[in-house]
Amino acid sequence: MPATDMPATDMSVTQALHRRRSVRAFTDRSVDPGLLKEIFAAAQRAPSGGNLQPWQATVLTGEAWQAVRQAVAARIAMGRAGQEPEYDIYPPALTAPWTDRRFGVGEALYASLGIPREDKRGRLAQFMDNYRGFGAPVMLFLHCSRIMGPPQWADMGMWLQSVMLLLVEQGLASCPQECWAMYGATVRRTIGLADDQILFTGLAIGYADEDAAVNQWPVPRAPINEAIDWKGFGT
Repeated sequence: MPATDMPATDMSVTQALHRRRSVRAFTDRSVDPGLLKEIFAAAQRAPSGGNLQPWQATVLTGEAWQAVRQAVAARIAMGRAGQEPEYDIYPPALTAPWTDRRFGVGEALYASLGIPREDKRGRLAQFMDNYRGFGAPVMLFLHCSRIMGPPQWADMGMWLQSVMLLLVEQGLASCPQECWAMYGATVRRTIGLADDQILFTGLAIGYADEDAAVNQWPVPRAPINEAIDWKGFGT
């Protein structure tokens, strides 16, 4: 396995998994591009069927990142007419228990910020912060060829998880943001992607604002008996 020059840490994979969370408030501290290159090089070890390695990413900072924010803001101002979704982020016929989990995490997020349900303006302002990357100095857009199917999208997810855990290992934070796919065509045009590419997700990258309440509330996970069915293991 090729070695990398990333600083050595004592963090285990288990620790990285427990520390990783979707960070929604970043500091303005810049991120070393050399460190990002090492992280992405290590993430290339992520598995993929047939070794296709279908993931492709465009990483932005500075004026390039600002241009995307401005372009998408202009589309948002158009209302529903400005949306150009790449795919259904959630299944249209979503039912329990998945609807319950989605509703629950949203309510917990707003509660951490002290924004009650009746404060529609406050909730909208917090939602709009998605399209500023929550102040992250770096934005990664993950995309692939349109000829790829569900197995290759799963490969992209494994690459993305690898990147997020490697970021945690190096003291960085992230927030995967599929919301950018609502304005996928605008993002693609702005960053110069050809029409044969489809945008999967954004990933905000930076250093977490550890004092922000939005980064401190506990994010629940379903118990394993809701996800794992054991066969042949006895009692």
